[in-house]
Amino acid sequence: MNETATADDWVRELDARQRAMLAEMGVKVWTPAPARVPLAEPAAAAPAPVQPPARPPQAREPAARAPIVPTTPATAAPVSIAPPAPARADIAQLDWPALRGAVAGCRACSLCESRRNTVFGVGHTEADWMIVGEAPGEQEDRQGQPFVGPAGQLLDAMLRACGRDRQADDARGVFIANVLKCRPPANRNPAPEEVMQCEPFLSRQVALVKPRLIIAMGRFAVQSLLKTTEPIGRLRGRVHRYEGVPVIVTYHPAYLLRTPVDKAKAWADLCLAMDLERAG
Repeated sequence: MNETATADDWVRELDARQRAMLAEMGVKVWTPAPARVPLAEPAAAAPAPVQPPARPPQAREPAARAPIVPTTPATAAPVSIAPPAPARADIAQLDWPALRGAVAGCRACSLCESRRNTVFGVGHTEADWMIVGEAPGEQEDRQGQPFVGPAGQLLDAMLRACGRDRQADDARGVFIANVLKCRPPANRNPAPEEVMQCEPFLSRQVALVKPRLIIAMGRFAVQSLLKTTEPIGRLRGRVHRYEGVPVIVTYHPAYLLRTPVDKAKAWADLCLAMDLERAG
């Protein structure tokens, strides 16, 4: 830079990169104001052209009106109304499809608010053996089927040891259901009023299957079927009745996974069931 250069000349020589670096350092760069350019005087306005006199407006003929077409009021679309849920007494008259639909649409207790799926039951609908569990767990709620996951795998192994199969449609088949058709939140214990609301569904399932034997698995299944508060340990080893059907009491597979030492007791219960079946 020349010694005679002014500050304005130095500032003007800064490029964009240099200005950005100075700004990053916090140095404010003074920018000289641009030189003023004298404004040009406005040109004299040209004289306005003389307009010829306007013609008087001519009267227009009224436009022809469009014919008025009578409108028909729109018909409201029919609103589909879900059929009312069957009364508790009517459940005893339902067939399989109607019973399944009644379970799916049931809102008799608060469990309907938190469920993903109802768990109706699976298996041979004319089986000799009927397995009754307690309530759906998380996996059952997701899949809509009873006894899935590790507990279901153990149950399948127990059934195979007895010559039974949940997938069979012949004499080896079983029907599997729960006392509750909806999962209690966080797998808590079923409440008495929840068991009471679901009881007609289970009763109708038993009436439709007509099993020769029921195996009740777990405390709540046993107490619900037998209307007792006695623990399973005191009810094992004997034949009970539910609506005239023999009932064998045993432990739930989920309990057996937590307490493997009691698997021998559960096997003894299954042996009692097979002896009862052979005795006819």
